[in-house]
Amino acid sequence: MGATLKERSKGRTSRTDPLAASPQWMPIRMRVLYITTRGRTGGWLAEALAADSASQVVLEEAVGTAAGVARLRDEAFDAVLVSHEPGQLDALELIEGYRAGGADDPIVVLGAQSEQEMAALCYEVGADGYLCVHTTTTRNLLWVVARAIQRRHLLRENHRLDQAEQTRLQREHDEADRLLRQQRTLLGDLETLRRGGPDDGGRSARDELRPPPHLPPQLIAHYRELLRTYVIMGSGNLAGELQRLADLMVAAGLSAQQAMHMHLHVLEELVHGLGARSTRHVMTRAGLLALEVMVHVAEGYRQRYRERTHAPQQLTLPGFESIPQGDCPLS
Repeated sequence: MGATLKERSKGRTSRTDPLAASPQWMPIRMRVLYITTRGRTGGWLAEALAADSASQVVLEEAVGTAAGVARLRDEAFDAVLVSHEPGQLDALELIEGYRAGGADDPIVVLGAQSEQEMAALCYEVGADGYLCVHTTTTRNLLWVVARAIQRRHLLRENHRLDQAEQTRLQREHDEADRLLRQQRTLLGDLETLRRGGPDDGGRSARDELRPPPHLPPQLIAHYRELLRTYVIMGSGNLAGELQRLADLMVAAGLSAQQAMHMHLHVLEELVHGLGARSTRHVMTRAGLLALEVMVHVAEGYRQRYRERTHAPQQLTLPGFESIPQGDCPLS
């Protein structure tokens, strides 16, 4: 077991350490602020850190809470060491107030109490570690500080990635809203052309695109469930469902415009129900569903047109086609 901080400060050793050339495990150089009291200066700590070549530590000292906070406000440090001396310097109170201001510097507390007694209290106020100066070693202190620096770096990175993800999701929602508005506007323009006059100024494009009240609620509910399933599964095993839905829409006499009204109404409900989740996948799948439904509906109307224009005719019996109509015994 290595010597304690107090023991290592009594004599310096010089040796080559492989960790000194491993910056991926421990920073090669660290600038550390040590907040302490007048009764316990940081000379002994500086000597102990200098005796270990695992990392080059530049230790700077601030006496008292006010001086320490002022240094942290004006300068940047890789890590902070705080001496916990009840009655003179309360490290827990200092850290709690410092964290309340939004600071995220790596902070390790040094004290005379045991780690079992103080570690949990330090973590609860926002410290990244606690070490007892009577039992820990210099190397242990370096690793605890290095891990505190790494932990804070990861927290900052996670926070940055979370903000980037929230920004991306917000952009997707804005893009989805923009596409829905454009599609509503397009159908509103088609409705204006169909009526052959200017749009009614008393109604907005959003009101225009509400599903027509004469549409069966069961049809809208059916389409809503089909859209949710399609978003999850795609068109793989839904060909039969799509055909049945198209048959229902053709039987109900829906126009392509009415079908798109219903599609946008159901899609808007689904997108707004996603909250903070991604909308890109939903919008892509919904566009494919609308295309497939329109193809099936168009084919259904084409088939009905062919049935009407090529209605089946009663064929004459063999031999009757040459008999004059007046001479036919059945006439």
